[in-house]
Amino acid sequence: MKIAGLQKLTLLDYPSKTACIIFTQGCNFKCSFCQNSELIPLKGNEEITEDEILNYLSKRKTVLDGVVITGGEPTIQKDLKDFITKIKELGYLVKLDTNGANYNMLKELIEENLIDYIAMDIKTTFEDYESVIKTKVKIDNIKESIKLLKKASINHEFRTTIIKNIHDIDKILEICKYLGDSEKYFLQNFEQSEYVVDKTLESFSKEELINIQKIVGEKFPNVIVRNL
Repeated sequence: MKIAGLQKLTLLDYPSKTACIIFTQGCNFKCSFCQNSELIPLKGNEEITEDEILNYLSKRKTVLDGVVITGGEPTIQKDLKDFITKIKELGYLVKLDTNGANYNMLKELIEENLIDYIAMDIKTTFEDYESVIKTKVKIDNIKESIKLLKKASINHEFRTTIIKNIHDIDKILEICKYLGDSEKYFLQNFEQSEYVVDKTLESFSKEELINIQKIVGEKFPNVIVRNL
């Protein structure tokens, strides 16, 4: 496992749980709006060893409920399953953040009951995917991962970081239509920062977000705009 960081406590990233966050190094996407752009290259940050993580977790079992594994993209790590198995053996719940491109890995983790919660990012409409993630992708894998989560009994959510330069109401509604009206789907406003590669990208205003929630909510009441 290439582990680039550890946030020792979060009350926000795992719904209703006290958790820590493990950041893996490397991503198969190259999104210009990524808030963790330093994690995109497979190499770059000083690595933390698995033993360091496991030792920390073994001492925090009375404080933490779960572990969030994010990135980067965790599913490009070949030994992810073995690492999660060790975490589960310590008695922790595990939440995985993923872009859904590695369908086979997701399927295996779910079938072996190694994941308790999955948050899958949907970057944009399928026809625009490669222009947004700045690389090639097998869209069928993204679609199959969505279908997998919709059918599985595992707790999960879908989410999209919405960006004024990239998304409009029609594109958002198209994604909503594909997911249906029974899935947890969160829209989260883009925030510009020093870590974002493209400094021309813009956030939606508060008023625009309220309008998006109103329009989308009329057809898809399951969709929530975060941080309104």
